[in-house]
Amino acid sequence: MTCCSHLFRKIRSSSATRFAGTDIDISELHNVKIYTYKELRIATTGFSLANKIGQGGFGSVYKGKLRDGCLVAIKVLSAESKQGVQEFLTEIKVISSIEHENLVKLYGCCVENNHRILVYGYLENNSLAQTLLGHSNIKFSWDVRHNICVGVARGLAFLHGEVQPHIIHRDIKASNVLLDTDLRPKISDFGLAKLISPNLTHISTRVAGTAGYVAPEYAIRNQVTRKSDIYSFGVLLLEIVSGRPNTNRRLPVKEQYLLTRAWDLYEKGELKTLVDSFLEEDFSVEEAVKFCKIGLLCTQDSPQLRPSMSTVLKMLIGEKDVNEDHIIKPGLIFEFVDANDLEDKRCKGEVKSTCTSLLANSRKQDDSSSSKTSFATMCFTAICDRTN
Repeated sequence: MTCCSHLFRKIRSSSATRFAGTDIDISELHNVKIYTYKELRIATTGFSLANKIGQGGFGSVYKGKLRDGCLVAIKVLSAESKQGVQEFLTEIKVISSIEHENLVKLYGCCVENNHRILVYGYLENNSLAQTLLGHSNIKFSWDVRHNICVGVARGLAFLHGEVQPHIIHRDIKASNVLLDTDLRPKISDFGLAKLISPNLTHISTRVAGTAGYVAPEYAIRNQVTRKSDIYSFGVLLLEIVSGRPNTNRRLPVKEQYLLTRAWDLYEKGELKTLVDSFLEEDFSVEEAVKFCKIGLLCTQDSPQLRPSMSTVLKMLIGEKDVNEDHIIKPGLIFEFVDANDLEDKRCKGEVKSTCTSLLANSRKQDDSSSSKTSFATMCFTAICDRTN
């Protein structure tokens, strides 16, 4: 970025850094700006609490001002987490090699001594979790929501189809969609991202992500595909249209899960009831309902039935019709927890524990909704559910 034309040191091809008992090999990182710890400390006034704008799973996020006046978001990762080292390197490798208007821009990093820090452009309007699903003075008209949905879809379609090898984000959610001054969406937090070659059907990996957004087949079989991201996007799409988080245990039992609520209303032909009541009258209810139907298409139980991200984008912008004949009941993780026939489904023994763990994390999020802590590694403030 032109506003960040300060001095930096290039990473040497043979360099490596010792961090908390772990060797960080940064030899594969290219064209990345290196900041000194001193200049980032000055930028954040000593990483003061006044400049702290978020707390994530791997550390804290601070607002900073560089010497040239450029505002940045400085993500400081915890020194104790060995797991965080890999996420740190993954995020740099993924985001430094690509650029898109709907992806966050990485300015550089700091790997001095035992510090590992990522520096991003500062986005004034925080995340969807804080603004749309939380409490803010921002007016989210239908046009704004439409553009956010389309923008996120464009970013994902770019990751899934235009980048080689393709990129699976693995943690698409409201707190990882940041908004700039004009409320344009930027997908953030690539610490869990996986690269997948076109000839591969899936990648077997440990389950990662956030409860409520994780596709059932990923939670059960530890197999992640681009269709896993599409499931997460479908949940996000419903959240944006409805203005409520995917899980809210303060609501009546039948309404706690957004996906089940959407499906019930769809079966009754009453999907318009799901549309956020905060929206004013001058918008297309038909288009909002169409977006809900696309969300249901994206969250179908079978990954093969979910459309590709490029197809989703075409449906959102009206270049392709939504085929309702293909909409079936969405896949829901909590149903696996409550089911009594897990053995009959030939699921592994750890399925229940995995799903239970995801739900437990979800409950922790619900219980902590009024705190100053968020659960995303690039989320700026807490999720405060506005639903009464």
